[in-house]
Amino acid sequence: MVPSRRAAVLLSAPLAALLLCAAPAAAQVEDRQLWEQVNLVVPLTPEVRVTLEQIGRWGDRIEGLTQTEVGGLLGYKLSSAIELGVGYRYVGLYSATGPTVHENRLRQQVVLTRGRLLGRLRVDERLNPGGSEIGVRVRPLARYNHPLGSRGYALYASHESFIVPNSTAWGQRSGYERMRNMAGVTLPFVRRKVMLDIGYLNQYRFGLGGARPQMEHALSLQLTINALGPILHD
Repeated sequence: MVPSRRAAVLLSAPLAALLLCAAPAAAQVEDRQLWEQVNLVVPLTPEVRVTLEQIGRWGDRIEGLTQTEVGGLLGYKLSSAIELGVGYRYVGLYSATGPTVHENRLRQQVVLTRGRLLGRLRVDERLNPGGSEIGVRVRPLARYNHPLGSRGYALYASHESFIVPNSTAWGQRSGYERMRNMAGVTLPFVRRKVMLDIGYLNQYRFGLGGARPQMEHALSLQLTINALGPILHD
């Protein structure tokens, strides 16, 4: 029996809707990654501290190193709840299809803490060798720490957005560029002078300027070492 035209339309409509729903997922690029970060915190006075940072990231898509960062941050506590910071990072961006790109990045931030909640507003300025324009990014972050007892163990969850106000000739595109969500556990060592954050990180890039959306699943390891004393959770 040959179906009528109306029946064919009714049968094809759900299939078309299914294909439309599946299209974004099919177009999305996914990658499994490993992220590591080591921070050395050096208090200079009760209000001033320097944090030295090293970052490495590896991914399956290029079968190796994807990004490196080294830099530092100078922080000043206005009060127990407010800290201002300025810093610099030298960033290496690695690709399987092109040359390595090294960026200089400046940043300014304010960190607010209230009980178990932490909020941070960071502004990055990217100086890329591909052009003279400065790429600006605004990065609000919120984190919740849930203590497990009194020895420094804790669960945490965080969200960070990347909002880009300007486009550049060397490749940055304006818009809501990505979001980064994370959940994990904090483990204390050496009388809380050393803290290790272990977590799952999900990063979604929205594919601005016609690029394909990307989702990255990462195991995140962040080690923080205080040169002089215990690390107090914000």
